[in-house]
Amino acid sequence: MSPQNPAGCMVCLAPGAGSEEYHRRCVRRLFGSARVPHIDVEQAKMHTLAGTMVRHTSISGVQRKISLGFSQDRAALHVPEAGSAYILKPQTGVYPALPENEHLTMQLGALFGLEIPPCGLVRLTDQSLAYIIARFDRTADGRKLRQEDFCQLAVKPSKEKYDGSAELCVRVLRQYSGQPVIDLLKLYRQWVFSWWVGNHDLHLKNLALLADADGLHWLSPAYDLVATHVVIADDHMALSLGGRNTRLARPSWTSFARYCRIPERAADRVLRQPVRVLERAEGMVARSWLPEEMKHAYSRLLRERAVSFLE
Repeated sequence: MSPQNPAGCMVCLAPGAGSEEYHRRCVRRLFGSARVPHIDVEQAKMHTLAGTMVRHTSISGVQRKISLGFSQDRAALHVPEAGSAYILKPQTGVYPALPENEHLTMQLGALFGLEIPPCGLVRLTDQSLAYIIARFDRTADGRKLRQEDFCQLAVKPSKEKYDGSAELCVRVLRQYSGQPVIDLLKLYRQWVFSWWVGNHDLHLKNLALLADADGLHWLSPAYDLVATHVVIADDHMALSLGGRNTRLARPSWTSFARYCRIPERAADRVLRQPVRVLERAEGMVARSWLPEEMKHAYSRLLRERAVSFLE
């Protein structure tokens, strides 16, 4: 019997992969093949610049994103000349363990009930960990879906991605979504989740609508979920909710639910979800690839904020 890897699968974070870093089923779900493709990217050749931070300390602002596509034999992923199937985010050198943080936070999102694209961790040629996510703006046959983030939909330049509120996002969704009742509940769930895990960099460019050829718009899967509060302890929510961006408690969330026109019972189910899944969430944190000190900080945050939704 092979020894158990102390961390979970680098896709789903569940145990049971033995001495391997992935479950076979997870590799197939993420890459569509039996083997993890070689990642033709060298960390040493990548250079991340931390630009001047204005008004808000942005983690996403220092994360390098690389588009990757399969080689002809599908044995490797490399920077393609045209088209791509994945986005890769390596270590930043500015904030510690961001790939591991985003991977864990995305998997916690799935546990919470968010729709997320296939994603996981991979090793680069120098064995450093990088986060990889399948593009969700592509159909199964490779056609590109139209994607517009909330900054575009609110007719704001990218530099104004922090100039808004949760209520503005609701108004954008009501205006453009072809299924507003469904999407407003999804948006509410994502906002509650983001506060629970300290994903404070939820700005207008981190929410988007997709559209098909017929022009039907719907809320995209969740993306760019990072527990920024674990990395920057004194940060606060990028966009306000009810005029507040810190110390959010149940009255703020019930008021926001009314603004979204979400029935009280449905909102209550969402607000009780952190407590319901807390034990499993802490298990995922323990099996994550984060450094031990960050694991402790993450678990502490989950416990403290789970209770705040009930008060």
